Amino acid sequence: MRKLEQDYWQHIARLDADSMRDLIETYGQAVWNYAFLMTKRHDMADDIAQDVFLQVYRSIDTYRGQSSMKTWLFAITRNKAFNYRRSAFFRKVMLVDWITRQDSGPSAETEVLDQELTGEVWKLVMQLPSHYREVLILEAKYELSLKEMAHVLGVAEGTIKSRLSRARKKMNDMWKGAGTRE
Repeated sequence: MRKLEQDYWQHIARLDADSMRDLIETYGQAVWNYAFLMTKRHDMADDIAQDVFLQVYRSIDTYRGQSSMKTWLFAITRNKAFNYRRSAFFRKVMLVDWITRQDSGPSAETEVLDQELTGEVWKLVMQLPSHYREVLILEAKYELSLKEMAHVLGVAEGTIKSRLSRARKKMNDMWKGAGTRE
């Protein structure tokens, strides 16, 4: 299946701008979600996602198929997010509070408890240093392999393994600490 995907996107790279719609429909939400998880801001995620697809539009012919399209887009998204976070504007307006989702309606008690638990876990993940947070998000949310994560982050697979191990330990310690405070 991976070879088929690579052939498809290489074919798309040779087509006109109308083909970008398929790319955006396929990966747009994942790119936005990743940008949001990197910046913790809806407006920044919007800007980054737009910038990612604008860059892809301008340079789709540079996609060589050495990684999946998703991995390539995540690498671009990560670089754009870092550039935004480094900018003076971002540093001045960055909110430190966690932005929670407001789209949940009334639900059954178990769903509420599950959502609270999931929300607490993600709050803890978002408190981790970015290099630990990234690997957990790429593994848990996007189910990338070690090799794909290494490509997106531009580090060795051994570094990914090490970061995952440390991130899991930190999460475990933070979870135990959160449980003892109640």
